[in-house]
Amino acid sequence: MDFDSHTSDVVTAAVGAVNLLTPGWERGRRYTAEGHSGLDDVLAPRDRHRHRAVPDEEIARLRDWTDRLHTVFAAVEAGDLDAACATVNALIAETGAAPVLARHGEGPWHLHFHAADAGWARSWAASMATALAVVLGNPMHDRLGVCSAPECDRVFVDVSRNGTKRFCSTACQNRVKAAAFRARRREP
Repeated sequence: MDFDSHTSDVVTAAVGAVNLLTPGWERGRRYTAEGHSGLDDVLAPRDRHRHRAVPDEEIARLRDWTDRLHTVFAAVEAGDLDAACATVNALIAETGAAPVLARHGEGPWHLHFHAADAGWARSWAASMATALAVVLGNPMHDRLGVCSAPECDRVFVDVSRNGTKRFCSTACQNRVKAAAFRARRREP
C-alpha cells in the first residue's frame, strides 16, 4: 500500500516517532519513552537536517505532538473516524500546516506541509499530521492501527496487500500465537 512516496515515508516516520516517543506498553513490557536514541533512524529518510544535533527542547515538543498522534491511531482502531479526523484537524491548525512545494539541491520538487522557517518539531508534526490526513481521507484509512497483542499499544500502518495486519511486530504476533498454543495444550 503506497499513498505516494513522500506521504508513505512521512506516515512511516510518524509510526516510528509515535512508537519511540510515547510511553505505554511494548511487547508485553512497560515502555517509558524516556530516551530518544533511534529517532535519527526513524526520521532519516526525510530529515534534511539529520546531520545536526536536535535540541532536547525540540524533541520534547515533538513528544507532545506524538502523544496526540497516538490517539489518532487509537481512534481509527476503535472505529471512531470522526475523533481521528478531529484530532488531525486540530494538529494541522495548531502546527500551521500548509502545502509548499520544496526542493533540496537538484532533487525533485515535492510537497512539504510546514513553513520554511518552522522549527524542527513543528515541521515534523505538521508533516505527520498532514500525511495522516491524507490516509484518513482515503478509503484505506483503516490501515492505521494499534497492536492487538496484550500489553502492547505500539502503532502501525498496514502496507500489506490484504490489509489484515493486527500486530506491530512479528515478536508480538509470535507472543500471541505461543500463548494460544499453550492455552490449547492446557485444555483437557
